[in-house]
Amino acid sequence: MVKIYALCVHLIYSGIVQRSREELKAIRETNPGLKPTLAIIQVLCSVIYPDFVSTQIGLNVMQICLPHQCREEEVIEEILRLNEDSRVHGIFLHLPQSFLSKSVRNAIKPQKDVKVMVKVTLVRGNLNIQNFLSCNSSLDAPLVGKMAVLLGLEGPLKVTLQFLLQNNGMMVQTRQWSSKHLSHFEVFTKMFVAAVVICQHVVRSSRRWIQEQQYQPWRLRPLKLQPLSPVPSDIEISRAQTPKPISQLAQEIGLLPEELEAYGNTKAKVHLSLLNRLQHQPNGKYVLVAGITPTPLGEGKSTVTIGLVQALSAHLKLNSFACLRQPSQGPTFGVKGKTAYSLSLNFFPIQFNLHLTGDIHAITAANNLVAAAIDARILHEATQSDRALYSRLVPSVNGVRCFSPIQMARLQRLGINKSDPSDLTPEEIRAFVRLDLDPEKVTWQRVVDTNDRFLRKITVGQANTEKGHARQTQFDIAVASEIMAILALTDGLGDMRARLGRMVVGSSRNGQPITADDLGVTGALAVLMKDAIKPTLMQTLEGTPVFVHAGPFANIAHGNSSVLADKLALKLVGEEGYVVTEAGFGADIGMEKFFNIKCRTSGLTPDVVVLVATVRALKMHGGGPNVTAGVPLPKEYINENLQLVADGCSNLKKQIQITHLFGVPVIVALNVFKTDTQAEIDMVCRIAEASGASAAVQCHHWSRGGWGSVELAHAVKKVASQKNHFQFLYNLQDSIVEKIRTIAQKVYGADDIELSPEAQAKIDYYNQQGFSALPICMAKTHLSLSHMPEKKGVPTGFILPIRDIRASIGAGFIYPLVGTMSTMPGLPTRPCFYDIDLDPVTEEIKGLF
Repeated sequence: MVKIYALCVHLIYSGIVQRSREELKAIRETNPGLKPTLAIIQVLCSVIYPDFVSTQIGLNVMQICLPHQCREEEVIEEILRLNEDSRVHGIFLHLPQSFLSKSVRNAIKPQKDVKVMVKVTLVRGNLNIQNFLSCNSSLDAPLVGKMAVLLGLEGPLKVTLQFLLQNNGMMVQTRQWSSKHLSHFEVFTKMFVAAVVICQHVVRSSRRWIQEQQYQPWRLRPLKLQPLSPVPSDIEISRAQTPKPISQLAQEIGLLPEELEAYGNTKAKVHLSLLNRLQHQPNGKYVLVAGITPTPLGEGKSTVTIGLVQALSAHLKLNSFACLRQPSQGPTFGVKGKTAYSLSLNFFPIQFNLHLTGDIHAITAANNLVAAAIDARILHEATQSDRALYSRLVPSVNGVRCFSPIQMARLQRLGINKSDPSDLTPEEIRAFVRLDLDPEKVTWQRVVDTNDRFLRKITVGQANTEKGHARQTQFDIAVASEIMAILALTDGLGDMRARLGRMVVGSSRNGQPITADDLGVTGALAVLMKDAIKPTLMQTLEGTPVFVHAGPFANIAHGNSSVLADKLALKLVGEEGYVVTEAGFGADIGMEKFFNIKCRTSGLTPDVVVLVATVRALKMHGGGPNVTAGVPLPKEYINENLQLVADGCSNLKKQIQITHLFGVPVIVALNVFKTDTQAEIDMVCRIAEASGASAAVQCHHWSRGGWGSVELAHAVKKVASQKNHFQFLYNLQDSIVEKIRTIAQKVYGADDIELSPEAQAKIDYYNQQGFSALPICMAKTHLSLSHMPEKKGVPTGFILPIRDIRASIGAGFIYPLVGTMSTMPGLPTRPCFYDIDLDPVTEEIKGLF
């Protein structure tokens, strides 16, 4: 009998163990960072499994020992934790039968349950018993005529093994584990066999996991559109189309289930772990959509972006992703351009324009937490002694006083290398507890995501409880917050936390910058922002993917969607795919900041720029009457007028020239309205190509969906494949003044700049603090190339006035305020909210387009 068992053990060792070792070696050679891991949940923590698995095969083992008195819920909780642990590739329950309830067994993910894998393999008839039998060559005698003993096996497993062994010429006996003939050696053999079989499945599970982690080809199934004439209203079109479940779209574009965090059925957050999984995947082509100087109504950059990706994905069958900014609710309820959504926009206009996944609310909460911390700190420092402040900042908890990690970081910045609170001298205590913020030099503002002109200048601290510590301050629109800019420029949680900590909120009375780290609020800010950092996945009307993430204003901040959304999309589309991202307002604003700020931060450079123009905007630049939101267009914009179009093309030429400053080819996309004539369309395309555009095409996505932008898609495909010569406009080592002057003269066409005394004083201060090497983010009107909104076309002969300069150190730029530019918009006489309502019966929202 012992000889029979020895033969079994030798067969197993020669076959499965050796093969498992070789497979593990191959896995580690191709994936150095991967450690195939088996998690064993036990009540009695025997060392047989872990020791054999780790020493003989080399598999990493995670042994979880549960107490005898543990409850079923505790076992399930441990299983669920291991299910979500990407380091674990197999789970084995080595538990008494009393613990193995149906709920416990079903809690394990099938792909990690090694017992399920064995059963599934047997049912399919694919048990690799040849691993046992093929090692015959390593034995001195053939297997034919040898005896094999099957111990304690029942059902399909016994029948299958018996058949396969007999088919190979062996004699087979079956015995029960309770047989009096079985020795301790037999029991050990059973455990030995079980261990190596389990190990084999864990190794194979690791291989499957590796395959799942690789880039997956898209299996996108576009949704069909039925264009109608006349074109229905936006809301009618949206409600007539049924979106795909967001989980289905995610699967179609190669996202793994664990990378998705659903917010309902039509939108989901995407985890940043995707960047690690696809880090070796080449990026796709990078397309930037910018525009000419717009009318107050907007010229449809977002709709062109959506029309283009629908054309690329749904009609040319090329992987493509749109990356858009999240709109602010301020303009949504105030004045928002509604140029041509219809068949070019999405399923999600209502969600898109409102709360979406709460990112702007998170930014508002984080921003205002900083503001509250500033005023509270000023108050407490003004009303308490050093010792009282120290006792409250470093309290005794259960008789123990200790510094928090962020307080330890502040001590290090102060040069105090002590960790015991009782060791600080009175001078060190004073330096630690007193930020000495000057109320007159606080630069941090509160924010709200509403256009509210009466918050442009306010007084806080007027209640008696604030003990006379009132000061003047203001509100900004939420999307102007530096935290929004950080969200748009960060490349991960660690980087975001560091940037949040570097935010300068004001100056001390002796002129030193005070940061969020000094306030001790950085960790809390990171917690508030931990979900907002994940881009939101949505879809177009034709079922193609869109990332919506971040929404900094282009005339106040840098006006681009997030670096993270672009990077995730560039990996997902694959090397032959396209990512189309949008820059706010005209090329002189959003595109310039995209190149000089966003590209410096991301390290990415676009392959082509799509410059959006409209006949309407060109007529305005050619001398047409004023265009006002909410007021019917004058007849000049409805009837053909070739002279106005020709004269207005001066602005188009200038924006093409601005694009060429950065060495990137440009395609002009003429967003066609139903009032445009063919003669006007042909004239614009002809002038655009004569002015240096690589192509100029008309786009009809408004009425035809993606099919109306197929010509643009072909042009993008052709031009994006050509090599460009990207370059920045200025060197970061240039002085702050020279960088501002370069933008003013080369981009806006100004003769020079004029600094106010306040602006010059700020420049001197920033130079002193070492901030001079940051890029420039101009806060300027979007309605003109100059600082004067009424000056259309291509203004010349003007001096650009810089009335103030602020610094977003966390975001990483200096932003001059040009002219009378405000960071808080106001409501017009007739805001959009007049048209917005809710049907109480159907719960349908009306007027939100």
